[in-house]
Amino acid sequence: MYCNPKEGDEMNEDFPVPEAADIVVLGGSVAGLTTATVAKRYYPDKGVVLIRRDSPVPIPCGIPYLFGTIGAVERNLVPDAVLDFEGIELVEGEVTAIDREARKVILSDGPAIAYERLVLATGSTATIPPIPGADRKNVFTIRKNPEALAEFLAALKAAEDVVIIGGGFIGVEFAEEIRRYSEKNVTIVEVLPHCLALSFDEPFCIAAEKELTAAGVKLLTGQKVAEITGGEEVAGVRLSGGEELKADLVLVAAGVRPNVELAIQAGLRADPVAGIWVDRTMRTEDGNIFACGDCAAKISFFKGKPSHTRLASVATMEARTVVANLYGVRRENPGVIGVVSTVVGKLTLAAAGLTEELARREGYAVLVGEASSPNRHPKVIPGVKETKVKLVFEKHSGRILGGQAMGGESVGELVNVIAACILNRMTHDQIASFQMGTHPLLTAAPTNYYLTVAAESAAQKAFATR
Repeated sequence: MYCNPKEGDEMNEDFPVPEAADIVVLGGSVAGLTTATVAKRYYPDKGVVLIRRDSPVPIPCGIPYLFGTIGAVERNLVPDAVLDFEGIELVEGEVTAIDREARKVILSDGPAIAYERLVLATGSTATIPPIPGADRKNVFTIRKNPEALAEFLAALKAAEDVVIIGGGFIGVEFAEEIRRYSEKNVTIVEVLPHCLALSFDEPFCIAAEKELTAAGVKLLTGQKVAEITGGEEVAGVRLSGGEELKADLVLVAAGVRPNVELAIQAGLRADPVAGIWVDRTMRTEDGNIFACGDCAAKISFFKGKPSHTRLASVATMEARTVVANLYGVRRENPGVIGVVSTVVGKLTLAAAGLTEELARREGYAVLVGEASSPNRHPKVIPGVKETKVKLVFEKHSGRILGGQAMGGESVGELVNVIAACILNRMTHDQIASFQMGTHPLLTAAPTNYYLTVAAESAAQKAFATR
């Protein structure tokens, strides 16, 4: 679905505004695009209109790799041909109001579009913590807008000293990318004890940090930013301990907030931090209006508590759930598991569900199983990479709560298997009983397959305590 435009492709700049549509989707990024395309496939006879503010739309997950790997903003865009192919009408403009009684959305330049079903996929906006000096020139957040991204890249190419505030995925991926393609001085400032600490247990974080350090990234963890210094333009970053870092560009990668203003104006239940309230079918309190993606409120898969995890994979799941329920309830949102992966240097890391630390904090009695083995067999096979897997189970039921893996590229798909195990509430005994496909050039040996060995390790611990 998300392919790059081919050379010679032309953008259609004439987007007529229809008077009405069966299904109207607000937002053209991951959640909105998925909703519109899937809805048209399920309901080919329905008129589907997608309204977006920015044209064209960047592919979100590719943004950290614009500096060198992708090379240009225009090579990381969703082509309008996707919508044309599916028979979806595209309207470019900003919706300023929703008339729920008349079932219409009002555009800023006057026209109104009537709807039968309305889907809010208005996304999120990067947040800036209340740091003095954050309004100085060359202090950036990541905005999913081609012009804003081009401005950021131009400033980044001209910069020599880059400070990144936030050691989550965006911060880590940008830092590694910048160092991979330049000799710029790059520093990450992270308030938590480790980078990526919200997604991984400490040994995995340390492994990622070793790769960052080897790439030449300076890490300052357990540190808080007190001020961004300078005149009109940024000159440095002062930490709470008094240390000042030289900086001619600062990237703030400290999370996002849901875009809920339109929903609130329409009288829908929404919170500026949590998002637009939806039930398990992704329906708002208005039976004709749904919400999905970053703008929608989330609940955890594990205990049903509010979740602030906002990922493209969650957005697409929610979008498909919306479509399944547009004209009758057929599917429910199981809640956010949280499945992530990244590459840092030569190391691939991935995680799904709860870390051991988070599971204990949530009050679970946990059982851990671990395994490590080469991802090829025998280990003399070229390209072999040691892979480590850690699985976290609920002690009494044996059900899996989470898993982490690091090693070669295959880890990026292995974590999806772990996520499927979590979704289906599998136990360590069930996972240990997997029948897996193996091949010397592709996988670990069947006798030492890390997923089943890690599950068996936990099962043995459970057996020993009976």
